[in-house]
Amino acid sequence: MRLFEIKLVNQEAAAYAVKMWHYSKTLPKIKLIRFGVFENNEFIGVIIFSPGASPFLGYSIGLDQTEVCELTRIALSKHETPVSQLVAECLRKLKLLNPGIRCVVSFADPKEGHKGGIYQAGNWIFTGVSSQVVEYFLDGRWAHTRGVYNRKDRPFAPTRTTPGKFRYLFPLDKKMRRQLIPLGLKYPNAIEGLEESRSNSVTEELVQSQPIARKNQDASR
Repeated sequence: MRLFEIKLVNQEAAAYAVKMWHYSKTLPKIKLIRFGVFENNEFIGVIIFSPGASPFLGYSIGLDQTEVCELTRIALSKHETPVSQLVAECLRKLKLLNPGIRCVVSFADPKEGHKGGIYQAGNWIFTGVSSQVVEYFLDGRWAHTRGVYNRKDRPFAPTRTTPGKFRYLFPLDKKMRRQLIPLGLKYPNAIEGLEESRSNSVTEELVQSQPIARKNQDASR
């Protein structure tokens, strides 16, 4: 018997999981692909993909909006299966449902203590850190400039500058991987499991660097 199962779930299930087990407590207000995660027939959370907040998500790697998406949320309760294994199964199902998608992008937020251990364990390609972001405190929470730019009260709200996020790419076909490997950088130190919302979730403490990216980087020295 399989320990876990991945299947599509509705908006209500996704919203519940994010509210319970993700630090943001919110779902993006865009089209989502919502994969529910079940262990021993028990619902333990969601892994969610979306077109991403930026229409230029794939611009730097030569992909249009129909060929790239973002891993937007990993919201899990206590579980036994390594997160990287759950994500890998979701990526497989994502490709089956959307054969035109060639690459998935995800960001690890250092201000939440994340450096991308889950992605490192899953052999994603690390391509650096995004630019710093200015956030505004509105409606009781910090919001990205992009989401509140047109609000009349934005200029009067408290602000903070947050560090850039660690950017990871996962190619979904061999040609795309060959194209992205030269962009790969040495992984930042991280521990798989930090992306989880609950401290009692299982972690994998040993994370191996992505061998192909490391080999390519050594050869360029």
